[in-house]
Amino acid sequence: MKRRIAILGSTGSIGTQALEVIEQHPTLFEAEVLTAGQNAELLVRQAIKFQPNVVVIGNDEKYSWVSEQLSDHPIKVYAGADALAQVGAMGTVDMVLVGLVGFSGLVPTFRAIEAGKPIALANKETLVVAGDLVMDLAREKGVPLLPVDSEHSAIFQCLAGETGNKVEKIILTASGGPFRGRNVDFLRKVTRCQALNHPNWKMGDKITIDSASLMNKGFEAIEAMWLFDLKPEQIEIVVHPQSIVHSMVQFADGSIKAQMGLPDMKLPIQYAMGYPQRLENDFPRFNFVDYPNLSFERADIEVFRNLSLAFGAMTRGGNMPCILNAANEVAVDAFLKTKIGFVEMSGVIEQTMQQTSFVKHPGLNDYLETDKEARRVALEIVAK
Repeated sequence: MKRRIAILGSTGSIGTQALEVIEQHPTLFEAEVLTAGQNAELLVRQAIKFQPNVVVIGNDEKYSWVSEQLSDHPIKVYAGADALAQVGAMGTVDMVLVGLVGFSGLVPTFRAIEAGKPIALANKETLVVAGDLVMDLAREKGVPLLPVDSEHSAIFQCLAGETGNKVEKIILTASGGPFRGRNVDFLRKVTRCQALNHPNWKMGDKITIDSASLMNKGFEAIEAMWLFDLKPEQIEIVVHPQSIVHSMVQFADGSIKAQMGLPDMKLPIQYAMGYPQRLENDFPRFNFVDYPNLSFERADIEVFRNLSLAFGAMTRGGNMPCILNAANEVAVDAFLKTKIGFVEMSGVIEQTMQQTSFVKHPGLNDYLETDKEARRVALEIVAK
């Protein structure tokens, strides 16, 4: 039986690579649902090629055009946020791959878990914002939540076969981004183009900026805390410029297991989609001879303040990580639009965390309201 996949965010970096995996394994997977926020043209091309049962375009204004383009195909077309939140719960879906960016992934993921759908999660913000609620619901529904981020997939793989063995800590690796080793004075002059030039990974604009500022690594730490039931002090960040060691687990006896490979997101995507099987592929292979030197450094939290802010939010808990995420989304958008500088993003985030209402034990509605309030606060700070 083919596994029918709903790809939420099929036109993004994760979504397009997931479709490459489906194309390589046509007897194992098929695209049941494809969704996009704005990129209607690519969504239509994907739909014509992969013939899903359903497509959703998030922008309501593009619904008529998408419907017209697909009128000769047996494909149902829907539009809007409500449709996006519902399609993952369809009875014909066997797995939901969440490749959406930012806060937009929370409600669709929540609804899919409520419907008992296995989740391949590439949207780290879902657990950053509401990790307690999402993990509690997944446990209640008996739903597997399989990480797609290369770092969390690495930890997941390192923990295989280690049930009952105590984890001392996990070590998340970071490439360091394009500004590794630079000081604050240099970062003040960074341009949009420079920040989008990641040395190892090809990603969307938002996550590329997060990687350059190390906020992405802060988000991954929060996500790892929920995924693997850890305390903040059990999570260490190490800069590894080559991006070959994707992350590590240190056990109570001091032994360390690492998962390694070339920096290719199709590998963790395929692992999640095919789990528990490891599927054959023709992806490029890692060769130690090509990488005779692998290096590791401490992360500089004084220069890259976002990492420190993320650990502070994780330690305080409550809705603070939700505030962190909302403020960061506003700050990154403002930077990409050249309204603020690279270093100023940290100031916007920090002030938003100080000025937004704190809720110690939030529910889903609290998170939704917190997101709105934090965005309003952050936008006011940007406008000053």
